[in-house]
Amino acid sequence: MRKEIRTVKYDAELKLEAYRFEGVMQEFPNHFHDYYVIGFIENGRRFLSCKSREYTIAPGDLLLFNPGDSHACAQCEGGALDYRCVNIPRETMRRAVFEISGKENLPYFTEQVVFHSDLVALLRELHLAVMEEEKEFKKEELFFFLLEQLIEEYAEPFDRAHTSNQNEEVSAVCEFMRQNYMQNITLDDLSRIAGLSKYYLLRTFTKQQGISPYSYLITIRVGKAKKLLEQGVSPIEAALQAGFSDQSHFSNFFKKLIGLTPKQYMRIFDVTANDKKD
Repeated sequence: MRKEIRTVKYDAELKLEAYRFEGVMQEFPNHFHDYYVIGFIENGRRFLSCKSREYTIAPGDLLLFNPGDSHACAQCEGGALDYRCVNIPRETMRRAVFEISGKENLPYFTEQVVFHSDLVALLRELHLAVMEEEKEFKKEELFFFLLEQLIEEYAEPFDRAHTSNQNEEVSAVCEFMRQNYMQNITLDDLSRIAGLSKYYLLRTFTKQQGISPYSYLITIRVGKAKKLLEQGVSPIEAALQAGFSDQSHFSNFFKKLIGLTPKQYMRIFDVTANDKKD
């Protein structure tokens, strides 16, 4: 059986993460991130569901996930996955866009899968530069060239795209969960806020967001815990602060959505801190 290798690097200069999952069989349930994910398949094939559309992705295909894009994936035909990506926080993206265009906005990628993309070669080179801890000059050049082409070919302003076709009741429920994720939220609470029956809310929310209300809440909590772990907060404390009452549930959800255990994820930032001290 092929050994799983999960490698994550945090680049303190570019302020982004690079992931490589090699030999991985794990299925990822429907979830989203609060950051951009730009990735590609090096080996293997995957079934991908993103924003209620289904794809079969293979080597050479480019993946472009916006913050909030719900997606899930599973391996095809029992084969193992070799997947690589860079995760770009909103603020990092905002600064990069301003450098490129002089405009204060975030891009919204209108295509989530670009089949047989020529830009995979440039992304692969950037990913390798981060993984091998290349000097800042080369990485920045690759980063800006990649984003410039992605924005020119596949993006429109985020605010305009993100606010179109928004249901006010669903938006209110999303905002409530974002503000109160630490609390014990119930479906009755959400139904009252939306002014909709529980069943109609479930249908409307899932149709618009591409993810159920409960999965949305869990994803928010995992995202909050992820940021706490980056700051050196212990997994136990991060779980409590993010609204998880059960440590084992927290660890299971974190591994399912991020692909690493909380301790494995926290360790990459410990290494970065130690490198700065040396």
